[in-house]
Amino acid sequence: MAEGQRARGAPGTPRVLRAMNDRAALDLLVSHGPLTRTRIGELTGLSKPTASQLLARLATAGLVRRTGNVTGRPGPRPQLYEINPAAAHVAALAVDRRGITAAVADLTGRLLAEERATAEAATEAADGEALRLTARLVARALDGALATAGLTRDQLHGAVIGTPGAPDPRTGRLRHAPHLPGWQSHALREELTGLLGVPLTIENDVNLAAVAEQHDGAARGVEDFVLVWVGEGIGAALVLGGRLLRGATGGAGEIGHLPLPGAPLSRGGDRAAARPDAGGGFQSLVGSASVRALGREYGGPGVRTVAGALAHEAVRTEVARRLATGIAAVVAVVDPGLVVLAGEVPQVGGEALRDLVEAEFTGLALPRPALRLSRLDGDPVLRGALRTALNQAREAVFRTG
Repeated sequence: MAEGQRARGAPGTPRVLRAMNDRAALDLLVSHGPLTRTRIGELTGLSKPTASQLLARLATAGLVRRTGNVTGRPGPRPQLYEINPAAAHVAALAVDRRGITAAVADLTGRLLAEERATAEAATEAADGEALRLTARLVARALDGALATAGLTRDQLHGAVIGTPGAPDPRTGRLRHAPHLPGWQSHALREELTGLLGVPLTIENDVNLAAVAEQHDGAARGVEDFVLVWVGEGIGAALVLGGRLLRGATGGAGEIGHLPLPGAPLSRGGDRAAARPDAGGGFQSLVGSASVRALGREYGGPGVRTVAGALAHEAVRTEVARRLATGIAAVVAVVDPGLVVLAGEVPQVGGEALRDLVEAEFTGLALPRPALRLSRLDGDPVLRGALRTALNQAREAVFRTG
């Protein structure tokens, strides 16, 4: 083997093996919490001397620390080790029509602070001014969370922003989000990165909700599933083989525009997409605005909320029929093992609505995936952004080779 290969850490060399053992131990501490040297050795198959050397190496690198002793049993009390939470910090942000929520966490995933910043009126602003207003809003939300956590921007490893629309991987431009002035700029990522001074990832909000659902919710342990988000906007996240499917332009899962019987085709580009019914398609059938309209049709003009609309059995039945039609179109193409229903309409409709949707699948010549409601508390987009930011930070920080 050439000397250059050894220097770069070729497979099988002591340096590579040490790095692999380090990563295995760090991943165990992330998933299990504090462990003793003995337990780490048992789980990794390392000898006690090797496990001791590994822990000393990781402690010197600032990646692990001692955290008390095992208690509640006779004899010597073994030392416990844990991930050093200060080894890195990350930020997560979730964007909606009314503002931005920002959260900051340490490397263990412990939430340190959460802040909300309300959007400034930028609807009529020129492109450049709208971009500046957007950048200021992001900075205000993030700085508020950092101040509460007692941190500064230079202590952040990176940030992930979840937003409606689809970031185009070719151009960096946010598509399918005309209702967010300032977010469509080609310079958005560069502007925000320069302003915040931290590496930045912009991701579709429904995709991030699926990340959270796969880690903590109804899709935990499922490799092939679809999350269908039904609220003011309609979208889907497609997870196949455990990986998010984004598409060539980042628009995979934009099912609000899906052409379905009973709805006009969604035409007119971004201008039509900004309407509550997206100009037609699936969203015009089951979005929150359409559900409220059904409520007024069946219950009278006093029905103003989704909850009020879905209190009527006839509305629940019709919404379930429409939902099943759209989901069936997705299932026919993707064949997932599970469909997770999330967003305002399924959350308000609950198991009664889920049961009706499931019943609508009876007799269809299609695969029959399991159908579950989201099980997450709080903001699933923010949780997914935080999980993504943590994964990115750990992937970088845990490289010891």
